[in-house]
Amino acid sequence: MDAKTGYTSPIFGSYASDVEMPTTKLNHDPVEPRIASEIIREYIGTEGNAHQNLCTFVQTYMEPEAAELMKDTLEKNAIDKDEYPMTADLENRCVKIIQDLWHADQNEQPMGTSTVGSSEACMLGGLAALFRWKALAKEAGIDIYSSHRPNLVITSGYQVCWEKFCRYWDIEMREVPMDADHLYMTPEQCMKYVDDHTIAVVCILGITYTGRYDDVKGIDAALTEYNKTTNMPVRIHVDAASGGMVAPFIEPDLEWDFRLPNVWSISTSGHKYGLVYPGIGWIEWRSKEALPEDLIFWVSYLGGQEATMAINFSRSASQIIGQYYAFMRNGFEGYKEIQQRTMDVAHHLVEGIKKMGIFIMYEEATEIPILCWSLDPAAGKKWTLYDLDDRLRMHGWQIPAYPLPANMEDVTCQRIVTRADLSMSMADKFLKDMAAEIKNLDNATVIGQQDSNISKKSFDHSGR
Repeated sequence: MDAKTGYTSPIFGSYASDVEMPTTKLNHDPVEPRIASEIIREYIGTEGNAHQNLCTFVQTYMEPEAAELMKDTLEKNAIDKDEYPMTADLENRCVKIIQDLWHADQNEQPMGTSTVGSSEACMLGGLAALFRWKALAKEAGIDIYSSHRPNLVITSGYQVCWEKFCRYWDIEMREVPMDADHLYMTPEQCMKYVDDHTIAVVCILGITYTGRYDDVKGIDAALTEYNKTTNMPVRIHVDAASGGMVAPFIEPDLEWDFRLPNVWSISTSGHKYGLVYPGIGWIEWRSKEALPEDLIFWVSYLGGQEATMAINFSRSASQIIGQYYAFMRNGFEGYKEIQQRTMDVAHHLVEGIKKMGIFIMYEEATEIPILCWSLDPAAGKKWTLYDLDDRLRMHGWQIPAYPLPANMEDVTCQRIVTRADLSMSMADKFLKDMAAEIKNLDNATVIGQQDSNISKKSFDHSGR
């Protein structure tokens, strides 16, 4: 600080900006906090604008009051329920609120917990299914260590956390392929893969590639009939990372949750359409029977014992508090209004892209606010969606091109995930930028990327 004026010396344009950022080892001397903060802020400022990242499901906006509340509670350790009993109570309230949204019957003693994200929640749902299967297999005299590994049935449009789960626990992943007529899993397709070694069928409520819902009700009915013929009943885990916080408000009469008898666990992501910054996820089991006792651990809480099932231990409770804020702040009608408005923006984008007349729409935000399209070969364009991806990045928009999963790898798509912070005016700006770049590509004499000259690209459907 200048002794005469009292002003703080500027960082940029002064020797302060020459501070080197450590890369492989700690710097020798401390750095003034203001300088360290600004240098780091400048460095990460070269990244993309989160609000223009239309490929991520992850929440990119919360109200200032929510952000301030979460900032003020960063030091609270979510696992330390005895030291932070009121925070633990807020977590339990969130669990109960979600159980109510998903029509859990309290007489069955449903159980649930928060997680770091829906990937951890999926891991817990898978582990519970595996432990249940092992117990049934032991009773049925099935050798669980035989050459017939336990298997998990899931659509080929799965999120990578399921591949990790199967690899970690030596489970055969049975992928039900998608096709142009079925961009989701049907009961007819699913049941071809089910047998006595199936630990669970995973139904996805909002497939990451296309946004579609698997036919949970139809698969539940098919499993009901199947379970009458076997002493190894198969249950459903619903991976509702996206749809779990959309369907209750947009399609309340859609039966996909605990109203169906074979749905034994459901996971969701609070940091997607739960409207909370990352990372927070939730998992619920329909009953005590659905969650094997071996997966429950007990910790001290208010002089008693509190059940805990999460894989992770020490982590900030700020996201849990942020979730409770979102529930309290919005209420049912607030969530309904936000999700419907987000759907309206998605439908506006669908109509704008369809009017361009050169795309095949694979998804038109029919269930969650996602739209997905490919370039129509009949349009005769010399450029690809990879080229359009590159051009849109010049405007700050991040909409990667990627191939669809197994059985449809030859189809290259782009996808937009509409979130609450994408306004109609920003949607119009995107459509204007997209139209301008299509015109530029049509008039270009050199095209950067041709499908025949590049390997198929994909991207990480992350934000779990």
